[in-house]
Amino acid sequence: MTQDTEDTVRRSIGARRNPASQEAILDAAEAVLRELGIAGFSIEAVARRAKAGKPTIYRWWPHRTGLMLDVYKRFKTARAFPDTGSLRGDLIGFLDNQLVGFWKNSLCGTVYRAVIAEAQTDAGAAEALQAYQAERKAVARQMVERARARGEVPEDADATLIIDLVVSYAWHQLLLGHLEEASTKTEAVVDTVLRGVPGYRA
Repeated sequence: MTQDTEDTVRRSIGARRNPASQEAILDAAEAVLRELGIAGFSIEAVARRAKAGKPTIYRWWPHRTGLMLDVYKRFKTARAFPDTGSLRGDLIGFLDNQLVGFWKNSLCGTVYRAVIAEAQTDAGAAEALQAYQAERKAVARQMVERARARGEVPEDADATLIIDLVVSYAWHQLLLGHLEEASTKTEAVVDTVLRGVPGYRA
């Protein structure tokens, strides 16, 4: 094999995300976050911990926010969206298990708050966060779609707005650091949102 061919193969391998290597890097990233916190988190620190080349990590994750978000997603996707048989029950479970309760007193809340903060000044971070949010909200809207099928809400109920109102409350509490208090108000929040849905029937 010529040197040119070797270089081509090496670049090709680096361009693809090898699942085992990806998991090792994400494990290392999680360890760095737990040990050093947000302030000590960097691609360089993760590369040292994972014994991986920085160019490969940067190729797969162009900025640290994307890497932090992928660590966060590993925890988040392990939790299924609720399906309780009622929209009220689903939204309360959504707030309790996917948002406020998930973030409270955990690394996940710290990481997600940092991702939101970095998205305010970094275009790449904002794009990664928006893509993740779009994916999650598409799944969350299924709770409202099921409610439509059960006749709890009319066909023209705005699923995106309902989910946005619930998520916005959770984000506000996360950014203010009031998750403990917020966790006691999930039922009241959901009831308030649903009272504003024309035609809602419990």
